[in-house]
Amino acid sequence: MKTDKMFLGCMGILAMSMMFTACSSNNDDPTPSPSEKYVWSEDGGFKACDHVLFTDNGQEAPKGNVIGNGDQNFVFKGNQTLDRGTYLLKGWVYVADGATLTIPAGTVIKGDKDTKAALIVEPGGKLIANGTADKPIVFTSEQAAGSRRPGDWGGLIICGKAPNNNGVLAQQIEGGPRTKHGGTDANDNSGSLQYVRIEFAGYPFKKDQEINGLTLGSVGAGTTIDHVQVSYSNDDSFEWFGGTVNCKHLIAFHGWDDDFDTDNGFSGKVQYGLSVRDSRIADASQSNGFESDNNASGSTAEPYTTATFSNITFLGPKTFDASFTNDKTYINGGGINPENGSSMGLFQAAMHIRRNSRLNVNNTLAIGWPIGLILDNEKGNTQGAAANGQMKLNGITFVGMDIVGSDFNKVYKDELYDYTTKTTDATKPSFTSNFFQLAANQNTVVGNWMAQAWNGIASILAISKQYPGIGAFPDGQDWTAGWANFDPQNAQY
Repeated sequence: MKTDKMFLGCMGILAMSMMFTACSSNNDDPTPSPSEKYVWSEDGGFKACDHVLFTDNGQEAPKGNVIGNGDQNFVFKGNQTLDRGTYLLKGWVYVADGATLTIPAGTVIKGDKDTKAALIVEPGGKLIANGTADKPIVFTSEQAAGSRRPGDWGGLIICGKAPNNNGVLAQQIEGGPRTKHGGTDANDNSGSLQYVRIEFAGYPFKKDQEINGLTLGSVGAGTTIDHVQVSYSNDDSFEWFGGTVNCKHLIAFHGWDDDFDTDNGFSGKVQYGLSVRDSRIADASQSNGFESDNNASGSTAEPYTTATFSNITFLGPKTFDASFTNDKTYINGGGINPENGSSMGLFQAAMHIRRNSRLNVNNTLAIGWPIGLILDNEKGNTQGAAANGQMKLNGITFVGMDIVGSDFNKVYKDELYDYTTKTTDATKPSFTSNFFQLAANQNTVVGNWMAQAWNGIASILAISKQYPGIGAFPDGQDWTAGWANFDPQNAQY
């Protein structure tokens, strides 16, 4: 009997082992496992499920390689860790309040073009996407190497419960998804992004309603954003709508519109940021390095946009192109215009601060833009904030700008602007130029620039060494090594 009990016990252990093996996720085998139950529900009129993986035709598959069931809107309400592998993201997949999606290092997620795929973390949800320097996580186009375009898919959106100046869950996120964001918890935690690349995002949901590469809506300081590269976004590379999250080591590479856009009371700190522009790609709204508003109306709503950006390098369209001319004939998309309704335009300023923003910038290098800085007083009193010390623009070096400053959007003259008559006074420099060059601000203007040969990160570091102590690489150390990619068009995934 003892022998029989031992035999039966061993058989039970073996059966349990076989069951757990069947339930495990293996990205190489998309066959559904009947032993793992999918729990379905409804959320805001959309199908919702505690599992996120499916087959290509929407069948339940714990080992599947498709994220989302194929519906245009799908809500994930579980807690799931993917296996390392390659996945196709279909539709708008919402990580709902209370849900957590974990993506392991080395994983590649390709956005489906037909469904304008996007991953949207809602307030209370979490995305844990921690790559490593040698195994980054990549969100990219599903198109083949050589055929990728800005806007091939939607993008990555993270929303939280930190403050903004519109109120608690009172603002719908940009780009079309249903998600509203905002709360009262400055330390809210929406998860972690580390060593992550986001490429060819920004499909227009409607005309002029593109999702950004990385959109952060009311994301709190408990969230980790570190070592993130956005390349060839069809709108802004990074945009913050309120929130308190702190970010480090950000790269905006060959974006369409603005590189770092701040709105609605964003008050976090961003340190070590790199922007590199393609001289053939600019937006109809005028492309800038920074674009910063307190809000769309320029009101005094609090909290103000008071974010602090330190050690940023802006390499504008003239940096690597001696032939650059700021006109629509030259700015033609350079062969990768996606022809998806997004309009080409002109380059404007390394920094456009407007609509009552109180953005702070220090230890920053900007090269080769038509305009260095615009302090725009059309809505609100941005110039007053500067004059009264409510924003700090210190330790900034401008190199090779056409003009140092302008006072108004789309005015390419360093002349004092009269907002009543909408004319400039050619006998007086702009308010912006005068303010930037105040001795107390310790800013520097270098007039001449000779375009450099483009050679990826080597050329960027070579430029940085000419201006030590400031910009994205103040000590000359390369924090992009291993994980960043300055030629995503030809990467093999």
